Amino acid sequence: MLPYNSIEAAAAHLGRNLTYAETLWFNYSADKSDDVLACHNILFLCLFFSVAPLPFVFIQLLRSPFFEKHKIQPKIQPSAAEIFNCYKDVMLSFFFVVGPLQLISYPSVKAVGVHTGLPLPSIGEISAQLLVYFLIEDYTHYWIHRFLHCKWGYEKIHKVHHHYTSPIAFAAPYAHWAEILILGIPSFLGPAMVPGHVTTFWLWFVLRQIEAIDTHSGYDFPWSVTKYIPFYGGADHHDYHHYVGGQSQSNFASVFTYCDYIYGTDKGYRYQKKALQKLREGVNGGEDGDGGFKSD
Repeated sequence: MLPYNSIEAAAAHLGRNLTYAETLWFNYSADKSDDVLACHNILFLCLFFSVAPLPFVFIQLLRSPFFEKHKIQPKIQPSAAEIFNCYKDVMLSFFFVVGPLQLISYPSVKAVGVHTGLPLPSIGEISAQLLVYFLIEDYTHYWIHRFLHCKWGYEKIHKVHHHYTSPIAFAAPYAHWAEILILGIPSFLGPAMVPGHVTTFWLWFVLRQIEAIDTHSGYDFPWSVTKYIPFYGGADHHDYHHYVGGQSQSNFASVFTYCDYIYGTDKGYRYQKKALQKLREGVNGGEDGDGGFKSD
């Protein structure tokens, strides 16, 4: 809760007038406790998870040739019922796993220094912190993901996520409850190491969810703005991981590709890409006869 009883008091403390964004923040947050503000996160996750995948869902159900030529595994087409069941299962995990975790984790959020006061962070500060969060999450996620592909980790936990050999957008957080808890650690490490404002905290989890939806979309669109992000893996990179399935020892990274390249866990993917490129150049084809995995 903000330690000011008026905008004038807040301006006096800052030694300047509040910006428009800070005025909005004051009006919204002044009478809300810090724990209530921190727990907004689950509301944002549910909202964005319900809305952000919808364009991919419509495209998948429409099955227009214009979009289907960009589908990475064109031979696998989920039904509307399968897509809805996936959404339903994920929302249940949000309510019974992610939500309670958010509620009980506030003491940890407060302890690491995530704050709710004024001034609001600048765009530069937010951008720098988000970059650090993505890098930390990506690196730690890589190693946990590799562990989940050992025999015990896969059979007991991770195979739930691999139910979808051709990912769909709603399947991004589709996983065993234990995996949801375990992979919450990399997501929290960044804010714990470089704490910031609660609004940055919210934005981080929303962007991470949107990124996961993109990489599980099943489509590799050449016009995507993510093509301009250095080392960004995207749907094509992660789709291969699902395509290979339980035996996969490739493409473990969540966001970027550098860990897989450095540690040599993208060799199968790169070999597949080269083979498909040669096939396409030779016969103007784009599909693998076994699983329907296609190159860029």
